Amino acid sequence: MIYYTLKKKINVLRVIVIIMISCVILKLGYAQFVQYKKIDLKATDLWERSFPLEASRGNIYDCNMEVLASNLPTMSVVVIPFQVKDKETVSSKLASILECDKDRLFEKISKKASIVRLSPEGRQISDEKAYLINKEKLSGVYVVQDSKRYYPYNELLAPSLGFVGIDNQGLAGIEAKYDNYLKGKNGSLNYKMDAKGGLMNGFISRMESPVSGLSLQLTINLQIQEIIERELTNAYAKYNPDTILALAMNPNNGEILAISNRPTYNPNNYQDASQEVYNRNLPIWMNYEPGSTFKSITFAAGLEENKFDMFKDTYYDTGSVVVEGRTIKSWKKGGHGLQTFLEVLENSSNPGFVEISRRLGTKTLYEYVKKFGFSKKTGVDLVGESSGIFFNYDDYGELENATTAFGQGISTTAIQLVRAFSALINGGRLYVPKISKSLILTSNKEVLFDFPTIVENEQVISKKTSELMRYALESVVSKGSGRKAYIEGYRVGGKTGTAQKAKNGVYLENEYILSFLAGAPMNDPKIVVYVAMDNPKSTIQYGGTIIGPIMKNILEDALVALNVSKSNEGIDFEYTWMDTKTYEVENYIGLDKSKVKSKYFRFQFVGDGNKVLDQLPKVGEKIEEGKTIVLFLG
Repeated sequence: MIYYTLKKKINVLRVIVIIMISCVILKLGYAQFVQYKKIDLKATDLWERSFPLEASRGNIYDCNMEVLASNLPTMSVVVIPFQVKDKETVSSKLASILECDKDRLFEKISKKASIVRLSPEGRQISDEKAYLINKEKLSGVYVVQDSKRYYPYNELLAPSLGFVGIDNQGLAGIEAKYDNYLKGKNGSLNYKMDAKGGLMNGFISRMESPVSGLSLQLTINLQIQEIIERELTNAYAKYNPDTILALAMNPNNGEILAISNRPTYNPNNYQDASQEVYNRNLPIWMNYEPGSTFKSITFAAGLEENKFDMFKDTYYDTGSVVVEGRTIKSWKKGGHGLQTFLEVLENSSNPGFVEISRRLGTKTLYEYVKKFGFSKKTGVDLVGESSGIFFNYDDYGELENATTAFGQGISTTAIQLVRAFSALINGGRLYVPKISKSLILTSNKEVLFDFPTIVENEQVISKKTSELMRYALESVVSKGSGRKAYIEGYRVGGKTGTAQKAKNGVYLENEYILSFLAGAPMNDPKIVVYVAMDNPKSTIQYGGTIIGPIMKNILEDALVALNVSKSNEGIDFEYTWMDTKTYEVENYIGLDKSKVKSKYFRFQFVGDGNKVLDQLPKVGEKIEEGKTIVLFLG
């Protein structure tokens, strides 16, 4: 009986063992033949380590595909801690080459990680340092390819372009705003590694190629940008202002052609600049009273509402006017006397603009200020835009209406003024400004997306009023306060501004913001330019006197860059005793050297011989009295 029971138990145990062995065999078979790929993939994933391959950042171009930001090849250091046998020696040698703290490096290469990128110490190192590291042949230390952002024109456009950090991530400006498009997708070199950090034989390395970021084309015209940079640099050195800024725009679509300010910085070495400098793009960030440049807006509102005929209706400027107990004076002692309203604009008469504000009334002028886009952001695709400051309507009375009319009590940005002025002369359309033109495939420069042109208001003023404004603004430059910006052959129109600076609600003594807002040519506007200078030193502080010549230099060269032809049409320049007259250049070609004479010009002779073969400037061009004509002899 005992034997039978024992035998039965052994048989049961034998069956259980057979079942268990069968299950193991089935499991092994299932794993070997059915789950092989899945298990193999998990195993190789555990063995696999990756070297990072940095993706190239997309380029940034101007409107003519000139490169404004690109990449330079460079090297970076990575470490595989398991492969570093003597961490003390390796960290010491690396610290000596990379000129950094040894203890900090030792801490990094002692991490329990498959791979460590030495950042920032070993990022974007020089060729010389890369050579020295490779020469040491340190186990577990590798020098891999990397890229460094490069701005070929240094300070040019810097406040708008911004810069990237050590990890090629956009940190400011356009680089930050469009970082998701520009940065691309990093790749990797993947390999199999054993527990000791050595390469496993029999496995092929696998590479995931990095994908370059998209490139960005801007509306910026490099030629015009360089012109503005040149003039700002010269003025900053000459007048030593607190700041100076400039902005150029195409009035027919809101595209920004150039934008800059001083002080500025070099994005290649952004670490050397203060945050106050690189975080403030002054043409879109800085708020201040616009002064007399704002009179063009008030004047247009008066014309649109038929409050005066600028050619026939008159106003007598006695030198001052009283509004709610406050005396508002004309800049000219004793006033300008009897003027047409066109002359009120030409002479920039404050009392005359108080009269326009009274005719318009508080509600109407307030609505026009809003309609032209003041007191809110323009929506430009740049980082850091301010909205400006304007009264709440409940606080807007007759005095506020009067001061607003001549640009006092309202705070604006340069970009608000430029787009409003553009609407004055382009037929009445108010655009949303933009600096981004298109996204481009970096490999073949194929355009993938065009940023749209957006019209915020189709008709701020009528086309008829816009036509009158073009004439009025041209008259200001030909006959009035903007005379210093007059260019022979180009129909320039604009308005000057001289605004007293305010701080904590109090106007500062002898501190002004001088400005000039202009467009050209007035028969077919192609460009609007604004220049403002904050508190220039040791000079007469009038916008027309100081900024006028700067504006002239910018427009004269910018119109050539835009291929705008000269014309003899337009309003004739009205000379005063202070102006240098211009005269037409005669034809000297074919004359003997002895017969070359002029009452107005000097001559420089180039070459041998007695006959004039050619001349510069050409016949018929107008130049200022006393200028030199170059004659080529043969």
